[in-house]
Amino acid sequence: MIPGVLLAAAVAVVAVVCAHVAPLVGAPVFAIVLGVAIRAAVPLPDRCRPGLAFSARTVLQAAIVVSGFGLSLATVVRTGLGTLPVTLGTIAVALILAPLLGRALHLDSALRTMIGVGTAICGASAIAAVSSVIEPEEAEIALAIATVFFYNVVAVLIFPPIGHALGLTQDAFGLWAGTAINDTSSVVAAGFTYGKEAGEHATIVKLARATLILPIVGAIALLRAAAKRAEGAHIPWRRIIPWFILYFLAAALVNSTGVVPVSWHDGIAMVAVFLISVALAAIGLQAELRRLLRAGARPLAFGFLLWVAVAVSSLAIQRVTGL
Repeated sequence: MIPGVLLAAAVAVVAVVCAHVAPLVGAPVFAIVLGVAIRAAVPLPDRCRPGLAFSARTVLQAAIVVSGFGLSLATVVRTGLGTLPVTLGTIAVALILAPLLGRALHLDSALRTMIGVGTAICGASAIAAVSSVIEPEEAEIALAIATVFFYNVVAVLIFPPIGHALGLTQDAFGLWAGTAINDTSSVVAAGFTYGKEAGEHATIVKLARATLILPIVGAIALLRAAAKRAEGAHIPWRRIIPWFILYFLAAALVNSTGVVPVSWHDGIAMVAVFLISVALAAIGLQAELRRLLRAGARPLAFGFLLWVAVAVSSLAIQRVTGL
């Protein structure tokens, strides 16, 4: 894994340097843009793939757990419960619109289900969980992930400027990012680009949202079983449960006891942002946007319409509920 991890870390270091020059952009944004640019310009050596896959998933999860040492458990629980109306509302919008828009665009049932759930919950992780139940073709899984990833990159780049233009507070932007951006990595990147408080708020909201993949995948499995008049598809629950969320809560609990000095919190935040940048660099270095472009306009249009609907509904529900 060493070559891939070192490559992602090197890109992250460059991103941190760039962020010092342009602090409003932020290291995570520079990391993913640099990663995508390098991937488009230079073929990825096979020896780097294991380390990049490790960085994109495990290093990101480690970054989230590290950030937990700067939060109190009471804040995490209060934020998760307090923002539940917006979370549930945006998920409902995505899941209701997905079959309607998918049929209108003549997309395959499996593809619209994966993109719909990926947009509603947590991007590639949700797509992987759903694919274990509906058993689509490998090409469909790759296309769904590429579609969701494309709008994740766009969101990281445009959400912070839009947030500033709308005059969103740190908490309001964190709630918007946590409910309207698909993948955890992009939520964290956009949030911390907007500000430390926004990043922490977005992370909590996103983790609360990610836990809802369990009942949704279970419901899809039951519907599939009923449709086939069979006992149901096997669900590998150990792979679906986002275990790192429990470690994040444990870290917040440790911090709540006062064991972690307050003077350490800024350093913890810096370490978390660097690890996030490593993960985003790895994701960018693995991006295969050419495959998405070759698939045609319909999956892109479907993902775009769902993404915009979720983003607008998140702001609308915030406004209505006073959050």
